[in-house]
Amino acid sequence: MKQWICESCGYIYDPAEGDPDGGIPAGMQFEEIPDTWYCPVCGARKKDFVEYIV
Repeated sequence: MKQWICESCGYIYDPAEGDPDGGIPAGMQFEEIPDTWYCPVCGARKKDFVEYIV
């Protein structure tokens, strides 16, 4: 599964973990997350994330 990184703070969204506190269940792909979702660390918008390449 692809991971995504917040360009503002470096938080990595991992679909295997989701963001339970933000209402995003484990297993949800980044593309499926509503555009209203915000970074749980710094509050950046979803559009401020880019694909994380290890």
